[in-house]
Amino acid sequence: MQMLYNSDSFVVVQFLSDTETGADSTQPRGYEIVDKLAGKEIYLHGPVAESFQRGVEALVQQGPREEDLDAFIAGFTVLAQQPVLLH
Repeated sequence: MQMLYNSDSFVVVQFLSDTETGADSTQPRGYEIVDKLAGKEIYLHGPVAESFQRGVEALVQQGPREEDLDAFIAGFTVLAQQPVLLH
């Protein structure tokens, strides 16, 4: 688990599958996105996670601004339904 992004609106954490450290590195990563303002989270995996990763990489190559990253991430959090709970 590695925190990739933390803004006033979002936190993005990357999860590496166990197989990525072994011989089979084709297993996609997973990403947990927490929408701080909405109090919800979503976990992306499979093709959606790969799409997310490609989009973030493209933004990073352009010299991202926080507003651009937040707008991109917001497109994925529209589907977030899991409420964030504190223990």
